[in-house]
Amino acid sequence: MGEYDRRNAGHRGGHNHNNRKRRYREDDELDRRPPRRQYQEPVHVKVRKQLLAIAESPLKKIDEEVHEIATIVVDNYEDEEIRGNFLELSLQLVVEQALKIPFVAAVILAVNVKKPELANEVITRSSTVLNDYFKVGAWREVKLLLRFLGCLQAILNDQGVFPVLEELFSRAVDLQTASLDDGLGLQIVKIILLTIPYIMASSASGLEELANALLEKTDIIASTPHPLEALVDPYPSSEDDDTNHQAHSIISLLQTQLQTEATQSWDLACIPRPWRTLPIDNGVAPSAPNKHSLPPIIVPSTVSPGAQPQLPEMYFSVYADQDVETVPPTSNIASSILRDALVDTISTLDYNRNATAKFLIDLDCYFAPETFVKRATPFDRLREVDEGKSTWKPEDVAVDAVFSQLLQLPAPEHKLVYYHAVLTESCKIAPAAIAPSLGRAIRFLYRNVDAMDLELEYRFLDWFSHHLSNFGFTWKWTEWVDDVGLPSAKPKKAFIVGALEKEIRLSFAQRIRGTLPEPYQALITEAKEKDTPDFKYNSDHAAETPYAPQAREVLRLLRAKAPDAEMQPHLSSIETEAAELGITEPLIPSTDAYMTAICFIGSKSLSHVLSCIERCKERLLALGPRSEAARRQIITSVMEYWSEKPGVGVNVVDKLLNYTILTPQSVINWALTDNIGKGQILTHAHIYEMVASTMHKVTNRVRQIVIARNQAELPAAQKGILDETLEKERAQMKELFSTVEDSLTGVASGVVDEMAESRDQDTEAEALLRLWGEKWLRVFRRKMAVEEAWIQEMLTKQPQEAELIDGTGEGTGEMARGNGITENQHKVEGDEDIL
Repeated sequence: MGEYDRRNAGHRGGHNHNNRKRRYREDDELDRRPPRRQYQEPVHVKVRKQLLAIAESPLKKIDEEVHEIATIVVDNYEDEEIRGNFLELSLQLVVEQALKIPFVAAVILAVNVKKPELANEVITRSSTVLNDYFKVGAWREVKLLLRFLGCLQAILNDQGVFPVLEELFSRAVDLQTASLDDGLGLQIVKIILLTIPYIMASSASGLEELANALLEKTDIIASTPHPLEALVDPYPSSEDDDTNHQAHSIISLLQTQLQTEATQSWDLACIPRPWRTLPIDNGVAPSAPNKHSLPPIIVPSTVSPGAQPQLPEMYFSVYADQDVETVPPTSNIASSILRDALVDTISTLDYNRNATAKFLIDLDCYFAPETFVKRATPFDRLREVDEGKSTWKPEDVAVDAVFSQLLQLPAPEHKLVYYHAVLTESCKIAPAAIAPSLGRAIRFLYRNVDAMDLELEYRFLDWFSHHLSNFGFTWKWTEWVDDVGLPSAKPKKAFIVGALEKEIRLSFAQRIRGTLPEPYQALITEAKEKDTPDFKYNSDHAAETPYAPQAREVLRLLRAKAPDAEMQPHLSSIETEAAELGITEPLIPSTDAYMTAICFIGSKSLSHVLSCIERCKERLLALGPRSEAARRQIITSVMEYWSEKPGVGVNVVDKLLNYTILTPQSVINWALTDNIGKGQILTHAHIYEMVASTMHKVTNRVRQIVIARNQAELPAAQKGILDETLEKERAQMKELFSTVEDSLTGVASGVVDEMAESRDQDTEAEALLRLWGEKWLRVFRRKMAVEEAWIQEMLTKQPQEAELIDGTGEGTGEMARGNGITENQHKVEGDEDIL
């Protein structure tokens, strides 16, 4: 202690030797520092924030939010920046965040009390934007703006929105009269039917007669089954299907539901009505609101079909067979209203999966009180809910809406990985609520996998394995133990095997094996656990692997990056020996040795194999013209080398297609002609992936050519060249679909050679294989029908319309996206190759 005091000269404080403890600040009250500057948020920023966040918090009273926003806007009406931002943001919310439309309408109704000119400006601008959307066929945005105007029906003169709906119906009749296969007419009638509930829920009165008259008209179209409904039925009927799934078209359900509501005084209990209390002027709203004339809304005599071919939509639910209702039944109008608002939200916010997930979680904030039970209520507790009260779970309704898009036929609006990401983010935000809902959805889909459309089976399989990869690959596999011993042709067994293969691609075999119960262990062999498959030519056993010495030399030279001239003698030696053994195509064994060596060298990663293929590209490209059999041998060699991890082989084949080393015809012939057998190959998920991916490349190329020829101001000479190219590519596409159909028809009808020769050996197994053939056949017939419909539609479009559509059916221009007034939208980043 003394040493310390000496070193510090007896001081025990800071360096300034003045460390007297101050227990009190005597001059606190005499502090003369200037007060901290208080930041006051600009009014236009405050209005923007409040309007963007309207109805998002369950802790805030919606009537107070509406009143506060309206008051600020009215008080600052002369400020052009505030007025302009309010007008722009209001319409932006309408077309981007469908769940908030009634609440934005309530703000306009509140503004109308003291500043009717501002409300009139909103209505005028809405009409202008609506006319623009009509011109380009942006039908979702048309629907949302009509919904918004429907909520404002009480401040519109005369019949308000009804004349527009009448005009729309006349266009639908024209389209249906011209062709019974028309889908756009159905879409227009759907818009009419989805607008009526919001008009009837508005504060306007005396509209029952108009609504009922319109419903009588729409019944003509809505109640007539569309000829193409069978193509998009998620549960196609089959003689071997003992399940009872009756799919309904959305438009027919809507018609029936609204007719029921008409008999119940238009209760529409789920729609929020924030306009019932508008506390303006000391809490008293005027009894007679200021009314405005709706500016002319012109529905073009020839309506544009928009960005995507319009096909009938079927109502799909993953919670259809529960003993307690957790989602609205199809007999209730709420099922259509909730689903439509959620689907619009999911589809328009595709550039931000986190925001989409947040809206799904907060679903109950945007509908009437008592519509749902409390969030995260356990399923078993629903049985304790008092009779007459709702048992609908908001998380189930949200999950159901996402699955309805993920499993939409013929194709979802966005990339499948987007819907995967939305479900993943939702589960991360609210695991206690979403995880049990997803569990019940998975069980429903697995239970019905036998009856489901084949394309939907594989979408479910892809999502299931991808989702598990985000949550430690954990699942209650014990629930499906009884299905492990089923024959490989049974859909449930094929699903399990395919899911495990997909999981291994997303991780590694040892990891997946550790997550599985004992009965599943046999499905993951020791060979699957090898990071690098063996090079089969390492064996000197002549009977098993002839040409082994030459193949090893080829491998050595490839590793050394030797030129082809040094490698050719060894390949020629293989061909000579093969000819001596009586092999009619000596090029096949030499190709096998060469390609197997490439696969072995590139087995470390995809970049390794791509680098090796790049170096050997010239030789591989030369094989096809010399021998079609040798070209198909490339596929055989790749798939045999990766036989334990076929997903990797499919990925390599896909890259070889990109290099044009393989042709689409060679891939299809290899899968569905050379190896079709009795049809067992159709039960493998990786074969479906290979064939579907190949066909997609072909159809996508045709689409790109169609889009290129439809560009505005394209010189006639270039257009002529593109027309010739299109004719050639389209013929090749049809030929490829014909090859697929011929092969699958043989399996479906049981007339393929191997099946015909052994018809009486195992009738049950062959019946299963015929069922697989029928499922495959239905998928590719639908794909062909969709492509032909798309091409015909695009060829009849005007160039300025066609410019708005890209090869995926998504718009490239502002108005094509339906958000002509919105900021640029960015796609979810994600590579579907991972799946």
